[in-house]
Amino acid sequence: MPTIAELLSDLNDATAGLLSDLDGLTDRDAREPSLLPGWSRGHVLTHLARNAEGGTRLLIWARTGEPGYEYPSVAARARAIEDGAGRPAQELAGDVQRTAAALRQAAAAMPPDAWQHRITWTTGHETEAGHVPASRLAEVLIHHVDLGRPSYRPHDWPATWTAWMLNRAVAGMNDERHLAPLSASLQATDTGRVFRLDRPGSTEGTERISGPEADLLAWLMGRSDGAGLTRDRPGRLPVAPSIYHT
Repeated sequence: MPTIAELLSDLNDATAGLLSDLDGLTDRDAREPSLLPGWSRGHVLTHLARNAEGGTRLLIWARTGEPGYEYPSVAARARAIEDGAGRPAQELAGDVQRTAAALRQAAAAMPPDAWQHRITWTTGHETEAGHVPASRLAEVLIHHVDLGRPSYRPHDWPATWTAWMLNRAVAGMNDERHLAPLSASLQATDTGRVFRLDRPGSTEGTERISGPEADLLAWLMGRSDGAGLTRDRPGRLPVAPSIYHT
């Protein structure tokens, strides 16, 4: 896993790229569907802003010891996203910029030992505060793609992050809490790495699926139908359940 400093540097770069892509966003653009079912681009941008606020609260908790939860509840999170999704494009972009800046300031104020302090996410899962930058980086990179703008696609993800996230995605699919869509050997044509997907109870044997790591990751996260991948069997790839949803 990258260091905190590396994650924060990557997060700054990813955020700058996202904000640059929002230049010239129109109200009509903001109302158009995103790649996430039922969400417009306004929903995605509102989620990114509220997520930054949640991350800021978690870091302040870790630094001060005063509990400050990511969201009041899952239901409150959903309401906040729905309530903010219909705002004008300029307001949406400004919200993302303002809240990202506040998160960056909160990270800069963290003493080195505070990154090891325990925090609790909305789901009840506990981790060290050092997981906040990694989580936020994934939010920014994945949801930038979810905006569905032609200027940013999975192949624009940083290669180091794609490699790290692909490891996590495969592990998540093979975890007992998630079912892999099939049993397969995944062969990354750009790096030579090979991964194994295991679907419990599968009787169809193991097939071979190949393509660049970004395409493999996008398919595993439900951000692609796998059309850019090659399989050694006829037919289209099954839809993979998203293991990194909204």
